[in-house]
Amino acid sequence: MRSVAPRLRALLLLLLAVTAALVAGAAPASAHAALTGSDPQQGAVVDKAPTQVSLTFSEKVALSEGSVRVLDPKGERVDTGAPLDLGGDSYGVKLHAGLPDGTFTVMYQVVSADSHPVSGAFTFSVGAPSKTSVSLPDREAGGGVVGRLYDTARYLSYAGFVLLVGGAAFVLACWPRGAGVRAVQRLVVSGWLALTAATLALLLMRGSYTGSGEVADIFDLSLLGTVLQTKPGAALVSRLLLLAAGALFVAVLFGAYQKREDDEERRDLTFGLAIGGAVVAAGLAATWAMAEHASSGLQAGVAMPVDVVHLLAVAAWLGGLAALLVALYRVPDIEAAAVRRFSAVAFGSVVALTVTGVYQSWRQVGSWSALTGTAYGRLLIAKVVLVGVLVGLAWFSRRWTGRLTDAAVSGAAVVRQRARKEKEREPAVARGGGDDRRAAQLARQRAAVASAREKKLRDADPHRSGLRRSVLMEAGVAVVLLAVTTVLTTTEPGRTEEEAKAATSASASTGQTGTVTLDIPFDTGGQDGKGVVRLDLDPARTGSNEMHVYVERPDGRAFDVPELKVAFTLDAEDLGPLPVVPDRIATGHWTASGVQLPMAGKWKVAVTVRTSDIDQVTVDKNAQIG
Repeated sequence: MRSVAPRLRALLLLLLAVTAALVAGAAPASAHAALTGSDPQQGAVVDKAPTQVSLTFSEKVALSEGSVRVLDPKGERVDTGAPLDLGGDSYGVKLHAGLPDGTFTVMYQVVSADSHPVSGAFTFSVGAPSKTSVSLPDREAGGGVVGRLYDTARYLSYAGFVLLVGGAAFVLACWPRGAGVRAVQRLVVSGWLALTAATLALLLMRGSYTGSGEVADIFDLSLLGTVLQTKPGAALVSRLLLLAAGALFVAVLFGAYQKREDDEERRDLTFGLAIGGAVVAAGLAATWAMAEHASSGLQAGVAMPVDVVHLLAVAAWLGGLAALLVALYRVPDIEAAAVRRFSAVAFGSVVALTVTGVYQSWRQVGSWSALTGTAYGRLLIAKVVLVGVLVGLAWFSRRWTGRLTDAAVSGAAVVRQRARKEKEREPAVARGGGDDRRAAQLARQRAAVASAREKKLRDADPHRSGLRRSVLMEAGVAVVLLAVTTVLTTTEPGRTEEEAKAATSASASTGQTGTVTLDIPFDTGGQDGKGVVRLDLDPARTGSNEMHVYVERPDGRAFDVPELKVAFTLDAEDLGPLPVVPDRIATGHWTASGVQLPMAGKWKVAVTVRTSDIDQVTVDKNAQIG
């Protein structure tokens, strides 16, 4: 087995590298509900202090005490603290009376309907904008160390589910004799242990993940009590209860089942295990469906059972693939018929994955623009490509399976039986010598010879070797596919992202205020030089206008650039550029009052952003004024 170990180690390293890269890259995009409107609006200047602040999201969210905070220019809270459900997808918080003039900061942190934390902030002003001492937090909700640990545990829970369900299904449906194989037993039990440990970790980290993000809060039992009252908490507890039933299933499968010699008793026990195992597996899959993407949004009643079928198909295919890989490397006499049965199971799983995947893609993406223009859509394309590669490799595996003869594996079984009989005679020979130490040494030597003989048997059939290489490549692709799938569950769906952008744009551009909003990406070329400038011009008519400029990083966090300038040019009338130097009033927020635009027309708005002493760029976009 020494030659196998480097390959398995390489596969494990690939798993860790891909998981780390994808989880780290996905952390900023974990919010699945988006703020689509507010009253007062972002950057608005109102004459009279409002009595409350309302927020409208793209879907239902969960709030707790302090989920929405409103801070005055000095950083003091001016809200009452108790969140209000205003109906629909709108929520609010009451404000104290007698608020002074100046710029107020609204900070929110809520949990979306599909269990992911959402946070953000914006400002509005009473009377006139002013400087503010409020500093926006650098950490996004669901990010930081706790966010990375949570995403890792999420991946391990998927991997454990795949190994547990798929490995057990492989034994029952394809290779019953595998119930007595120690390597297969370890694989399935490892899946159960990984899923159980990951579920406990998710339950403990949930409160900190959706709240403070502090590592110390993982062990705060008061937060755990709050988590248990939420939908995700109930799903995790249900998963633990089902895993207790799963432990009993595994004990029977690798205990009483593999010891049954009577064919009729074995058939009855197989039927009972198949029914019980299917119920437990479907229940485990439902704990994801009831708390994540499928539980919110369009056609949730249809999406949840479809998601259950999708997860079971993934487990049957990838988990069975892992069990087959272990069998091919550790067992010299696996029957070719068992490999063919798994090939049929894998084909059925691919069909189920295709049907459910098409529905899920339509539900979560909804348009070609969302498929190519959102992070979710691009990840979905990557997943489809990986599935295509995996299907192609599976086709090669089926060809090798067709060449794998039962005669070859039967011959291997005969030789292995002879080796076993020789090993059984070893104790008698040792006892005849009367030397315990020599007997133990002789037993070890013969065990090593037997192990080498078994390895030689495994490598003897060229068709079997080809099948092993093909299945090993399938397993490597499956590792990456599972990582991409996990990242998809932590990425805002393309349909939601586009609907939120459309709602925000409609609110800003066609509302009664007549505000024009421009989103302009920039890249100064230096380190940490990428971002987006969002410019609001109100009322976007000739004469005096109020301008707010927000500078954000690619992940949506406020970007505190050292300098920002704006210029307006009306090329049709050879007018401009008219320079404007806005004032910085908060992290990533700049404003200017009395911006004079003398004529109506299509103005070019040029924004100059400096991110360091030497890195600077000017970007522009056209806007209709008047």
